[in-house]
Amino acid sequence: MRSKRKLLFKYVTPSILSMLSVMLFTIIDGIFVGRGVGTDALGAVNIAFPFVMIFTAMVLLVTVGGLTITAIRIGRDDWDGANVSYVHTVIASAVVSAVFCFLGTVTVKQVAALLGSNATFFDMVCDYTFWYAVFMIPCGLYSAFNGFCRNDGDPLLVTISVVVSTTLNIFGDWLFVFPLHMGLKGAAIATGISQAAGLLVTLTHFVRKKGKLRFIRCRFDPALMKKIIVRGLPECVSQFAAPMELIFYNIVLLRDLGDRAENVFSVIGYVAAFAIAVFVGTAEGAQPLFGRSYGAKKEEDLKYYLRSSLIVSVVGSLIIYVALLFVGRPICSLYGLDELTLEATMEAMPKYSLGFLVQSVTVVLCSYLYSTTRTGQALMISILRSFVLNTIVIFAMPVLFGPESIWYAFPVFEGIAAVIAIIITLYADRNGAIQGDNE
Repeated sequence: MRSKRKLLFKYVTPSILSMLSVMLFTIIDGIFVGRGVGTDALGAVNIAFPFVMIFTAMVLLVTVGGLTITAIRIGRDDWDGANVSYVHTVIASAVVSAVFCFLGTVTVKQVAALLGSNATFFDMVCDYTFWYAVFMIPCGLYSAFNGFCRNDGDPLLVTISVVVSTTLNIFGDWLFVFPLHMGLKGAAIATGISQAAGLLVTLTHFVRKKGKLRFIRCRFDPALMKKIIVRGLPECVSQFAAPMELIFYNIVLLRDLGDRAENVFSVIGYVAAFAIAVFVGTAEGAQPLFGRSYGAKKEEDLKYYLRSSLIVSVVGSLIIYVALLFVGRPICSLYGLDELTLEATMEAMPKYSLGFLVQSVTVVLCSYLYSTTRTGQALMISILRSFVLNTIVIFAMPVLFGPESIWYAFPVFEGIAAVIAIIITLYADRNGAIQGDNE
């Protein structure tokens, strides 16, 4: 028990700290944008961000699938097979990133129009999207190498790279937004440079050959690539929940409540997302432990890591939620909001943020399911969250209960998804969590 607790601490704690660092940079990024460019710029970033989130989802399609297969192979001490999976995943991540780099630079106006930006936000959305897309190849590779560095036994270096990236991004935001007056373009460039710097830090693990993962020569294996995509599909679809939610919320808010509500939603996304750091960090940190335990056929260890991860995820998210009730106003005031927007934000945030508490359960359960090859079950939950429940609830609630009820839509559809995820997980484990695998 003690050794399992120590291993859980080794992997989950750095992962949560990494995510907290990312969320801190997101908050500070928003503060610089709000004060240096204007409140409408916050809304523009919110409109542009679904493109970034879809890019992230497609990168995770290959990285999570590759990480899952790699972790299971490491668990059964198949390092040759793990290295083949590693090479395929990194190359696929680079290809996906290059495609989105092209879309975000060459077709940026079409992308901005598809995101639903109106005349108020269109030019700013184009600026932010274009310059973020310029750096998408290092951004995509950064995500992939961080995951493999964690799976290769060095989660602390991942945390260090994230802290370096965050610090550089904060400095870059100040430099490009204020002294150089580059607006949203500057904020996007600062993010891109910081991600590239973080990638260089993470790569030191592989350059110095500190672990066992190696970039070996191997033939392209279509069957393995298909398996990587299948294993990564649940997380990819799950990642679509955020951009789909943003797009649907943007449509309803601009239609029913106007530009101020869009700016309120943007600030909530910056501040309340601290809760995401806890449960996403927990899920990412536990993923190698789930996969290795499954590959080694250690069901007792697997169950321990699941129970512990759920406790950390829910309790941590609850602490963040309660803390926001007390410090939310001073944090939100840093964004340069006018008094009416600030008051509207403080009224909406406690309602909307309830969704993070139930989402903390769903995210960990999905990570557990896809890490143990229950891809179909994880995919079912992800589809419900990303395309079905959120669509129905976001569009139905304002019609049934009035425009202001939109702030409760997120906790409602995430609450339904959490209940379904619990039922599916219990059903999937009815005959035991360890099943035969051929990863």
